[in-house]
Amino acid sequence: MDGIIPLYKERGMTSFDCVSRLRRILKTRKIGHSGTLDPSVDGVLPICVGTATKAVEYLMQSGKVYQGELVIGRATETEDFDGQVIEQAPVKAAISDEAVTAAMTKLTGEITQVPPMYSAVKVNGKRLYEYARAGETVDRPTRHVTITDFTLIRNHYDQAQQEQHVFFKVACSKGTYVRTLVVDLARQLGYPGAMKWLTRLESGGFTIDQTLSLADVQDAVASQTMKRYLYPLDYALKDYPVVELTEKQWRAVQNGGWLTNAELSLAAEEVVLKYDHQVKALYHRDTDHYKPTKMFSVN
Repeated sequence: MDGIIPLYKERGMTSFDCVSRLRRILKTRKIGHSGTLDPSVDGVLPICVGTATKAVEYLMQSGKVYQGELVIGRATETEDFDGQVIEQAPVKAAISDEAVTAAMTKLTGEITQVPPMYSAVKVNGKRLYEYARAGETVDRPTRHVTITDFTLIRNHYDQAQQEQHVFFKVACSKGTYVRTLVVDLARQLGYPGAMKWLTRLESGGFTIDQTLSLADVQDAVASQTMKRYLYPLDYALKDYPVVELTEKQWRAVQNGGWLTNAELSLAAEEVVLKYDHQVKALYHRDTDHYKPTKMFSVN
């Protein structure tokens, strides 16, 4: 079985839990996911099966879209509602839509983030969350990410709790920590904040309405209809131009051979090569030749 499953990951499960369950359901070990989701986050988690696992990195390159809720007025050690509250500051008057939108604008575009201590980033061979659980802090590497769009969906002031609830939607590049982004939004407004919930709406070119639950996959396997729900390897490479190889060219590509610019007649930096309508390789241009970037099949 080969292809890509746009899985709906439920809250309370790790991404590895999903892979483990699918290995049992599909009876194969060759499964990989394209981008980890925290246990408390639900939504789109593209899963690659069989030869499609070779395309995981290309699915991960695509942007992602999330929807969630920020609570302004308290901060936690994990930046979300899974952690202990470490700071509180009552919001004594409602924060206007205009103020929230203006702060969002400042956090749109290319920004620099510091990964939260409760994250899987490795420093000196250890995950940051391992340091955090041991009560240790370390210098964390900064990362540059792109926030394509940061939109206010709804803004609600809870007078009884003296907290502001900001419902948002964000489109961002891979590697973005959304909980850090919204905590920074709260700081822009002069308060501590924590993310209450988050759902990933899009990832790897898939939207949430395309997803299958683990139960759906189980039913499809039982009814022997799983193949109709698998997206081909092509889906992960759909943004690249495609060249259909001749038999002679395919023989060269099978052995890792180069192809001239004249042979491919393209100006693209990278190109998907197909033979008999099947994806075989991804090649990149180097001066006057195209050379292998990744081989997907030599058969």
